[in-house]
Amino acid sequence: MATNVGSMRILIKGGKVVNDDFTQEADVYIENGIIQQVGKELMIPGGAKVIDASGKLVLPGGIDTSVHLQETFMNATIQDDFYSGTKAALMGGTTMVMSLVLPEQHCSLLDTYEKSRAVADAKACCDYALHVGVTWWGPKVRNEMETLVREHGVNSFQMFMAYKDMMMLRDSELYQTLQTCKDIGAIARVHAENGELVAELHVFILNFVFQGAKEALDLGISGPEGIEISRPEELESEATHRAVTIANRARCPIYLVNVSSMSAGDMIAAAKMQGKVVHAETTVAHAVLNGMQYYHQDWAHAAAHVLVPPLRVDPNTPSYLMGLLGNDTLSVVASEHRPFNIKQRALGKEDFTKIPHGVPGVQDRMSVIWERGVVTGKMDENRFVAVTSSNAAKIYNLYPRKGRIIPGADADVVVWDPDATRTISVSTQVQGGDFNLYEGMRCHGVPLVTISRGRLVCENGVFMCAEGSGKFYPQRTFPDYLYKKMVQREKSQAYKGVDRDPYSGDVAKVANTLKKELGLGPIDGEAANKACGRVHQGVRDLHESSFSLSGSQVDDHIPKRSSARILAPPGGRSSGIW
Repeated sequence: MATNVGSMRILIKGGKVVNDDFTQEADVYIENGIIQQVGKELMIPGGAKVIDASGKLVLPGGIDTSVHLQETFMNATIQDDFYSGTKAALMGGTTMVMSLVLPEQHCSLLDTYEKSRAVADAKACCDYALHVGVTWWGPKVRNEMETLVREHGVNSFQMFMAYKDMMMLRDSELYQTLQTCKDIGAIARVHAENGELVAELHVFILNFVFQGAKEALDLGISGPEGIEISRPEELESEATHRAVTIANRARCPIYLVNVSSMSAGDMIAAAKMQGKVVHAETTVAHAVLNGMQYYHQDWAHAAAHVLVPPLRVDPNTPSYLMGLLGNDTLSVVASEHRPFNIKQRALGKEDFTKIPHGVPGVQDRMSVIWERGVVTGKMDENRFVAVTSSNAAKIYNLYPRKGRIIPGADADVVVWDPDATRTISVSTQVQGGDFNLYEGMRCHGVPLVTISRGRLVCENGVFMCAEGSGKFYPQRTFPDYLYKKMVQREKSQAYKGVDRDPYSGDVAKVANTLKKELGLGPIDGEAANKACGRVHQGVRDLHESSFSLSGSQVDDHIPKRSSARILAPPGGRSSGIW
């Protein structure tokens, strides 16, 4: 079935072709999985299936850069495998997904990747790629990163500054990982939250009290609202600044994921203004919903919104993030699709830290962003294509094979009706999970036809694609969109030493040499043989002194003088109230 569909000739006639930089009225002819012609009055061979797109838009298929399929996380198995997850993506107008592979700490990145490839190849319905998580650091990890890039078509790795004792890297480890990404030409994805402070019991700063996850429990806060209390947005913005700083020192482009707050968005905008190579993605949930969901009276409703970083309580946050998508501060919007059911979320019914982090969204991403982004005037149709497809293709070195409708590109195409509406409901969704964050939302913008690599996979709500017919899409390293600027900077801003004559003057004697000359301290190997009770490193110990009354003293050569009575001591006499 897949072979027959893939060899179809398809003519999309009468629509408006929308790319990220322009819109034109044109027909699109597809053959052998490739876009062959784009224009008016095309000369095409007979036997082509004609799709009437009059009054419709013809878009590049969506690219969802952050999904989680067929894995276990926080003791719960995700409710979508690679078949149901990619089917839901295609039904929503997304023709390529990028799934995250998360190795356990101290486990092989390569082994975990190969296991994920095996299950994905057997089930995926559309093109897919894999990010690999770096959950620990050492020489083996570096070697395996190089192998994955060189031999297995991986070009992106994800690091975590949160999830202490699970996946979190220390700053020095993050720096070394970013240096490795730069050396091998990979995309460095970073989840930025201050994991140390999230895990702390209490942090007091003057009169400000931050309640960490453990303290929130001590205060009797065990419900889903604890996720928002224990992860305030300043911990995200601080980590965002730190991540950008570390990447800048490592001279590595950085791609920040799951941006959830206004302050983190401002930090990214400032970094871009300073010329740093920073790109970032937010999620549909963060750009549409706010954190008051955690204070809902129904525990199940509140728990269904738990993701990390959490939704923000400030009601202005979603609109602000959507605006940042519109003005190119944020480059990409992903679904961060990781669905669980109510029984799995109930693992945290008495402790919010045990609620599995994740929400669904791969099927609804395109329609929800059209409704809240385009219909509200936050972005136009071209910017919509950019944040849902083209920018991802550029960043991950897929462009222009993906993310653009031009001759020679992969035939990943969606016929989009901007005027049609649909009402989102868990009862009609294909994606996994028993809850939909956007239940009852009426969305303009409906995918009528989805074509994946020249295969007609979805038409008017009817799915017709075989399980396992999708393919792994190997990715090339050193994408120009990230690295071209960095390479030029390294050439023009390389550190250079100062060419000067060597110093030829006297050199001061260190303290040990002076003591030897005065005969005051141990000499030769005596110091090495003497046990030392304490080791001082960089900080003066006020409990100890080098002053001694025994033996010879440093000032013995100074003549002694008789004592003198002080009649007027410094500071005046101590009479008065005393």
